[in-house]
Amino acid sequence: MYNVGDTVIYGSEGVCRISDKTERKFKNRVLSYYILQPVYKENSEIYVPVDNADLVHKMKKVLSKEEIRSLIDSMPQEKCLWIDNDDERKETYREVLKKGDRQELIQLIKAVHNHKDNLKLKGKKLHLADERFYKSAQHMLYDEFAYVLEISPSQVLPYIVGEIESK
Repeated sequence: MYNVGDTVIYGSEGVCRISDKTERKFKNRVLSYYILQPVYKENSEIYVPVDNADLVHKMKKVLSKEEIRSLIDSMPQEKCLWIDNDDERKETYREVLKKGDRQELIQLIKAVHNHKDNLKLKGKKLHLADERFYKSAQHMLYDEFAYVLEISPSQVLPYIVGEIESK
């Protein structure tokens, strides 16, 4: 159960603040909703039905600074989540984005980044689908890191690199 004022991650929408809880009549039923306001999309609202377990399950409390620093410290040892088969990779990456597990997002980002670098050396480009998964995973992870660390999303990657290089 969440409360008004809580900050959550909501699926691929990123960091949201629960601005209110309301009831709306829909087909002769009164339903309760959380009203989420994305932190980085100020003029947007998302209504999440309180009694829809699948949608409420997409809401996760934001990590603490310590948890984020621990994730950053583990990044160099994190395995890559690259799958050679295009269809299997797409399905796996869809699931990673759907679950929003931060370590799996890191594995996806790391795998696609490494693959992108290898393709670049061969004069090739990344598949469009892989680029979309990469950007979505970065958005989900970097927005949360930026919010908690009180930096802009564009400062997240330099922050991560600086932290890793200082170890």
